[in-house]
Amino acid sequence: MIKVNKEQIINQLKTIKYPGFNRDIISFGMVKDIIVNDKKVVINLNISSQNNDKKQIVIDSIKNLLDPHFTNVKINISNDQSPPVQTSAQNSPAVLNNIKNIVAIASGKGGVGKSTVAVNLACALSKKGKKVGLLDLDIYGPSLPIALNLSEQPKMTQNKKLIPLEKFGMQVMSFGFISGNDTPVIWRGPLVSRMTEQFFMDVEWGDLDIMILDLPPGTGDIQLTLTQKMKITGAVIVTTPQDIALADVRKGADMFQKVNTPVLGVVENMSGLILDGSTNILDSKIAINGQDIEIQPDGSFKLNIDVFNKGGGEKESERLGVPLLAKIPLSKEVMIATDSGAPLVMQETINDIGKIYYDLAEKLNNMIS
Repeated sequence: MIKVNKEQIINQLKTIKYPGFNRDIISFGMVKDIIVNDKKVVINLNISSQNNDKKQIVIDSIKNLLDPHFTNVKINISNDQSPPVQTSAQNSPAVLNNIKNIVAIASGKGGVGKSTVAVNLACALSKKGKKVGLLDLDIYGPSLPIALNLSEQPKMTQNKKLIPLEKFGMQVMSFGFISGNDTPVIWRGPLVSRMTEQFFMDVEWGDLDIMILDLPPGTGDIQLTLTQKMKITGAVIVTTPQDIALADVRKGADMFQKVNTPVLGVVENMSGLILDGSTNILDSKIAINGQDIEIQPDGSFKLNIDVFNKGGGEKESERLGVPLLAKIPLSKEVMIATDSGAPLVMQETINDIGKIYYDLAEKLNNMIS
């Protein structure tokens, strides 16, 4: 038997991929210690997965590598850390080489308005002349069919690839186009991961300047599949101002940092409710709910009510060390536009909130260009 040192063992272990992933157990950080004593070797692993079959595959692979060199190979496994994730998007394969940038609109919290932000951002980029793809990856609750008023089913090429639907000059795809938006989806993790990958591999996207991903809430299978398979340019984190939302949003933001996907910035959605009013009071200021309201010469005024507290987006951007890209107030116009399938930025007359989306698109474009 040829004498093998610790460095040589590490190089050999780099050839062992963790089952189901395209990365090896060394780069995943699963190998915590290697102890070599003459013809005996002890390998201490940390694998938190509860899948014993995968653990056994790793054990057998190590033994097959090291048995020819040692009379005694001992492998210890602990599970005191989080499950293995793709830790470097830069080392991931670029599945879609024809797409220049992929930006995820994400949050650890549901109900913060990710889909509305994603749709209006994508539309604003399209109006700026960019070739845009919009992919709704919320398999359990797809919003794109309603937000864009699309109910068609995508056609297929002769090569059995789906052809995205086209709306407002964008290439768009959603699980809701395939399943029907009224059909409940009850799937386990492996099926979700497979469908996520197929939305990239089996869709004829064409050449795009940017793809906007509307992600589901949480930090589960879809997010992990993305960071393993794709080179994500970065993520935009959407939150509402209140602390109960921020608690979950922080988890989502920290997940992207953990897998080395840049967080590009934060959007604070539902950032106050702006009410327009008028009065015949001659004073230049009035007080409503403790707020001093400035009255314009024509008697008009605006009242901003902090329905969901305030400052949450700013706090999160400061914590992450990234810019606060936009503060988007609550608006009946946004609700009507989204429910009618006619995004605010696509309307003939763009109001102040539509301009916020345009400004967000401009900032994002400058960051990734």
